[in-house]
Amino acid sequence: MRKLLNSLYILDETAWLTLDGENIVCKCEEKEKFRMPFTNIEDIYCFSFMGCSPALMGKCTENGIALHFFSPNGKYLASIQGKTRGNILLRKAQFEQFAAPPPLLMQNTVAAKLSNTRFLLRRSLRDNPDIDTDGELTGCIRYLEQGIDNAYEITDTETLMGLEGSCAKAYFHIFDRLIRQQKEDFRMNVRTKRPPLDRVNAALSFLYTIYTSQYASALEGVGLDSCYGFYHALRPGRSSLACDLVEETRCIAERLVLTLINLRKLQADDFETQESGAVYLTKEGRKKVLTAWQEKKRTTIQHPYLNEKIPLGLLPYVQSNLLAKYIRGEIAEYPCYLLK
Repeated sequence: MRKLLNSLYILDETAWLTLDGENIVCKCEEKEKFRMPFTNIEDIYCFSFMGCSPALMGKCTENGIALHFFSPNGKYLASIQGKTRGNILLRKAQFEQFAAPPPLLMQNTVAAKLSNTRFLLRRSLRDNPDIDTDGELTGCIRYLEQGIDNAYEITDTETLMGLEGSCAKAYFHIFDRLIRQQKEDFRMNVRTKRPPLDRVNAALSFLYTIYTSQYASALEGVGLDSCYGFYHALRPGRSSLACDLVEETRCIAERLVLTLINLRKLQADDFETQESGAVYLTKEGRKKVLTAWQEKKRTTIQHPYLNEKIPLGLLPYVQSNLLAKYIRGEIAEYPCYLLK
């Protein structure tokens, strides 16, 4: 089992990362800000255009530390993973199976996403029954349940994506009801992605990007190619397989965003609006979200398939290992993660 270490987030736009022996050194405007030994780091997320030295990149790949680069406002740019672990036979089996993926693999992914979304809504309804006075939230839950059943009647990828999209539209239509505090500053009428057009969408997109990067690192770590997926279309620069697996657990990021807003840990001044209308987290806002995400990763969950407790931060590595076992033929079916 992989040891859960710390992720290093570099939020200062002037930061430059370099190498000194066995230490990562962060400099801002030619002055050393801090240094940290490699043994304390699992992966690095850099929100600085300055980036890092080639020597540090080489050391990170040598030590299996993934480097992820983002623009200062949180747009994903690139990743450096290093040499893929595992043997070529696993990746060969992956390419062969995913060239014509079994319908059940895609059906289970969509059904798991809808089931976990339903879990989030049920939990919110239990905590706040007054959000469903007109029955619209209950109606959305029923629609998701119908979607779960219908998913297993569809074998065509595009049709299945259409079903998923329809359910997602219904879910985000009532998502605003789950926001209980700061309604004057946080509203969401529709899901907007590139770019996000309101504060809720900005926080969601930011966390989705971070979580997908973590899944990509986990997949590469077990020897799979994170760019060759079974559900999302192949596209240069996209970690399609990471996008596939993160679908199961998007609701974890969504729940955290709701918590940060409802507990007033995120506020309106943690966001900035650009002339184009795009809304992004500020540096301080990103720091708040990432701090909460690190704390969330250390919480313990009961994995339904393994039937044992693990830190939430290990979930991408556990699911990646289970997918590798499925591809190798060690288990008959890939077990999606289901909230219970």
